[in-house]
Amino acid sequence: MIMEIFLQYLKAFVVGGLLCAAGQIIIDKTKLTPARILTAYVVIGVLLGAVGVYKPLVKWAGAGAAVPLTGFGYALSEGVRRAVSEKGILGAFTGGLSGTAGGIAAAVVFAMIFALVTKPHDKLS
Repeated sequence: MIMEIFLQYLKAFVVGGLLCAAGQIIIDKTKLTPARILTAYVVIGVLLGAVGVYKPLVKWAGAGAAVPLTGFGYALSEGVRRAVSEKGILGAFTGGLSGTAGGIAAAVVFAMIFALVTKPHDKLS
């Protein structure tokens, strides 16, 4: 039991670490801005989810694949896939939002809590 949990954490750490390391290498070796790289990660997650490659990775690595931005892209593609199968072509427009609503809502709520708890100030140059 403990060994299974350890292996699950190890898989998540390795996969999440590789995704982050790849992003850092791209930042260091190219002139791409971090915003463009983050956007590319979301698009890659959508594409890999659409062709069915990302789902086995999420099953195997758990949070290591589901939490990074590629996981957000995968959640978008899964939401669209589900909504299209239930609602037809209208689901292509609504599925991404319903598939990622929990993550978006959590980001907004936690940002609001941090804004209320901390003292915001301008970043000094």
